[in-house]
Formats: sequence, C-alpha cells, structure tokens
Amino acid sequence: MESFRVARTALALLACMVVVPSAALAQTGAVAGSVVDETGGVLPGVTVEATSPALIEGVRSTVTD
Repeated sequence: MESFRVARTALALLACMVVVPSAALAQTGAVAGSVVDETGGVLPGVTVEATSPALIEGVRSTVTD
C-alpha cells in the first residue's frame, strides 16, 4: 500500500512538471483597438509600439490597418 502511495505521488509530481511549464509557455495575448483623431475618425497606417521589460526584444510594434 505504501508503494502505491509513493507511485501515485511521483506520478502527480511528474504531471505537474509537464503541465505547468507547458501552460506557462502557452501564454499569449493580443491588444485590440482603434487609433482615432479628435473627431473620432479612424487613422490607418499609424505605428503603435508596446514596451515591456518582459519582452525579450523590449518593444513590439505594428502598423494599424
């Protein structure tokens, strides 16, 4: 009975070691919105930059469409 409990604990630990890192790597995100002028008109072709110390490259940029 003791060996079953040890095996079950080892299996649970192994499952955590596999699931937790893969869940952390699956973190993705998106930013959505519109760039508008003072009158509310949509502005295409605007460069938008997002900065964060968590980004490897430091800055991500895109151009609105």
